[in-house]
Amino acid sequence: MRKVDNAILFTFTAISFFISVSGSSVSASAYTNSAVSAANAQSKGVNKKDSGYEKVFSNLALQCIHQEYPNIIKHTMSSDADAKTPKALYPAFYGCLDWHSSVHGHWLLVRMLNTGGDNIATDSIIASLNKSFSQQNIEGEIATIQRPNNKAFERPYGLAWFLQLTAELRQSPLPEATTWLSRLKPLENIIVERIESWLPKLAYPIRTGEHSQTAFAFGLMLDWSRIAKSESFEALLTSRIKDYYESDTRCPISYEPSGQDFLSPCLAQADLMRRVMSKEEYGEWLTDFFPTLTSTSNNWLQPAAVTDKSDGKLAHLDGLNISRAWMIEGIINALDANDPRVGALQNVMQAHRDAGLNAVLEDMHYMGSHWLGSFASYLETSRGIE
Repeated sequence: MRKVDNAILFTFTAISFFISVSGSSVSASAYTNSAVSAANAQSKGVNKKDSGYEKVFSNLALQCIHQEYPNIIKHTMSSDADAKTPKALYPAFYGCLDWHSSVHGHWLLVRMLNTGGDNIATDSIIASLNKSFSQQNIEGEIATIQRPNNKAFERPYGLAWFLQLTAELRQSPLPEATTWLSRLKPLENIIVERIESWLPKLAYPIRTGEHSQTAFAFGLMLDWSRIAKSESFEALLTSRIKDYYESDTRCPISYEPSGQDFLSPCLAQADLMRRVMSKEEYGEWLTDFFPTLTSTSNNWLQPAAVTDKSDGKLAHLDGLNISRAWMIEGIINALDANDPRVGALQNVMQAHRDAGLNAVLEDMHYMGSHWLGSFASYLETSRGIE
């Protein structure tokens, strides 16, 4: 895991502590504002020294995965019987404001179990995941996803994160992970079948900066196929990726961002294509895709600014800075070490990483805290690369 300064770690830890003692994450922003102020004051003079913050990110997920409200439910209702509480509809993934955030909050916890070593509350995390991944809860999730008129549920973003969750479980050495995965596999099978049915019908890629974007979701799905050793799914998805994106040139990255993006359409596509090309092919493709990117492009892309962290849509831009950082890191990793663009990309990546993580520290409102920990964990553990 990547390391951060003690001063930053101290601030994160204060946030986690103040949220936990509040007893309710709904009002977490009132506590985190005080925590950040106290932490900033006390962190002055702290020696800069590498420290991990696995426990802090895991605590963010622990605080929300079993918090039912506030909640956003998005599904097609066929009758009055479909009007249920979040927990009744989604007994495993009802927390963290919405289904997909709950799913990647669970992924975060498994990721921390896999990478966090002694820096996390292992017993608490396992107990929390045992609660979520009961046989009864997963059967409830299956019943909900199989309701009539629900084929497009959480497609593609939430489905992609679910596959990332089961991929992470496959790579876990914990005996509990084997049990959890066996319970989730029937739901995984349904999701994979839906994606396999959808891909041939999808005439065009979806190039937004939010949940419907296909490039980011395809990256998670492709990574799952290789970890799960699903050769047929990998072949289908790789073919569709090349059909959708391989001939694209001159991506208009100067048009970005849109006002509520949390994913970059251009960078997500570039980060995806490195997964299906050789290093030489990719370097040439990237030249045509980003012709303005050169060795001197230090101001090629500037971090985005959030004006209101309590507005869930506007707060997306904090996540955009974080996801841009990991996407650029993926691009760097796919280029030859001597490629003249690497230095400029490293500068841009660092600027976005700093902006993303520092913005999280400044005011952890629930509109951000319910999901930004997952994005930060994906970045800091280099999940898309390792």
